[in-house]
Amino acid sequence: MSMDLTADPHTGTELHRYAEALLANLAAGGSLDVAPPEFTDVSGHWLAPAVEALTALLRGDDALEPLGRAAHRDPHKTALFLCLALAVAGQGERIHASWFGTAFGELRPDRPVTHGQRALWLAAAKGAYGPAGKIFVLRKLDAVSVSAAADPADWLRALTPDEPSIVVPPSLADFPELAELPELAEPVRAAARLARLRGRCVEITSARENRVGGRLANHSRTPATGWAEDEPLAVLRRLIGTGGPEGPMNSLTGHLLNDLRPGADPYLTAIALHVAAPIVREAAERLAQATQAGPPATVILPILGHQVVLHPEGPDSASLADAEERVVTEGVPARGGPWPAYALLGLGAVLLVAAVALPGLSVPLALAAAVLAVALAGFGGYRLLLRRRQEQADADYVAAQLRELRELAEGAVWALHEYAREADKRAQDAASDLTELTRLLRRGPRAG
Repeated sequence: MSMDLTADPHTGTELHRYAEALLANLAAGGSLDVAPPEFTDVSGHWLAPAVEALTALLRGDDALEPLGRAAHRDPHKTALFLCLALAVAGQGERIHASWFGTAFGELRPDRPVTHGQRALWLAAAKGAYGPAGKIFVLRKLDAVSVSAAADPADWLRALTPDEPSIVVPPSLADFPELAELPELAEPVRAAARLARLRGRCVEITSARENRVGGRLANHSRTPATGWAEDEPLAVLRRLIGTGGPEGPMNSLTGHLLNDLRPGADPYLTAIALHVAAPIVREAAERLAQATQAGPPATVILPILGHQVVLHPEGPDSASLADAEERVVTEGVPARGGPWPAYALLGLGAVLLVAAVALPGLSVPLALAAAVLAVALAGFGGYRLLLRRRQEQADADYVAAQLRELRELAEGAVWALHEYAREADKRAQDAASDLTELTRLLRRGPRAG
């Protein structure tokens, strides 16, 4: 018994052409404008009786006989063909529940999701089979444990990507260095992430259904041209032998993570969130618990490059004194002694005395010696004045640094007090976020 349409090339070609044209028309408007050709059934192949059964179903005729022949030859392909073809035609409510089960098969976390399964998953999520189809897919996904298939952090990254590495609370706006300390940063980051997670879940669960004429835009009786994805049609074309090669298949976890990312189809996202709900809830509980950590009793903060220990009652006196000593030591550069200036003054005095006291010097020579003596003394005096100005500038700089060090240390202590007051409200908000998120996850996606 031949199982290949190549046994009769003419019949196979005509059958493929008719099936392709039929699917195109059904996807475009759900019509049966294409007249069936005069081809004979190929013994052992499922496609011809499946196409005959499909056309009979669309016309409302009895399809039991051709359906039985097709199912006998290949039950899986027949069921998959009919479920997807009726879905793209907008008449998914005509399928039988047993067809859907046969076509879908079993999901396993250690095996890729087939293109047929993904196409049925997509069509059911769009509402092509009504509430029963969506419930069927939800039960299939619920039966597979995905909790251990990926790190919980992967699910959170999918839901809320582009998380900031550091979140600076209002209390630490003037001291961002404090916001980078792990013991202070973790509760703030956990609260911000929990709030974003709650907002994302609210967005997913409260997305309004797109309605056209009172019906879902991709619900039953709406042809597949309204769908953004072409997976069902691509699978149908491969089934009838006119499509290209299959692309790579994704794992169940991979599909769910992709569906959770912002920008994914909202129907698929709602289903994925339902499946990942236990993981998301556990992660949210950990985030809420992390927000309850209070500020530490002691914080070491680098101020002006010096480590200062901060306590609730104020900066630690020993560490502050050590920092002040370092400010004084490092704030005054080594300039050497004033001896060159004094030497110039002394040399000038000697020359002046020599010009006046030495006998036998001519008047021009004595006058030149006196001028040189005055010049040397003047330059020495200028060097002393310049040095005193530099010393005053150094003293002013050190005093300003010491003042700034003390002010920053005191300000950091007050910022920590404000942070502690914010911590109580942050923990309360996190508890509220957790309660609301748990309620949203418990409600789950709508069947309709």
